[in-house]
Amino acid sequence: MFTNDQRQQERTGKYGTPRLQYLQELVIQFQNTSHDETKEKILANLANFAYDPYNYNFLRQLNVLELFLDCMTEPSEKLVEFGVGGICNSCADPANAAIVTQCGGIPLIIQCLSSPVRNTVNSALGALYYVCNESNKEEVLKPEVVDLIKRYAAAEEVSVSFSNLAKAFLGKHLSGN
Repeated sequence: MFTNDQRQQERTGKYGTPRLQYLQELVIQFQNTSHDETKEKILANLANFAYDPYNYNFLRQLNVLELFLDCMTEPSEKLVEFGVGGICNSCADPANAAIVTQCGGIPLIIQCLSSPVRNTVNSALGALYYVCNESNKEEVLKPEVVDLIKRYAAAEEVSVSFSNLAKAFLGKHLSGN
């Protein structure tokens, strides 16, 4: 369920931590830990907060989108998975999608299409669906990317979710071609 100010106040209560402060504490914990497992848990938590439009402004304020992108360059498959998951979850909002593209996120998302981790590929397909627009279509719709997405669309027996996401992407961004 999506949150609004009244629902957030009810859930937080009189002595609870305000959402911005809570998210800031998560970011600080992420930055201060050197344990991979702890980083993965915190990043997964932040990616879950990226589902809710109520949190979008907070995530932008705290540069969490940039943190997600940074994690997509890490050697840890889990950090990549949760990073692109956070990007996918937040990019339904055009302001978030713009930040991702301005910060060089498109090549990182495209790179995730070749991941051996199913969740990473699903999130990459979803993220590309949202970030692709008139101003960046040339960068996204390179022949090798379109070919890969077409292969995912045709792979219903391998993964219905890959196929459905890929078909949605092709329907939205290549229907006129």
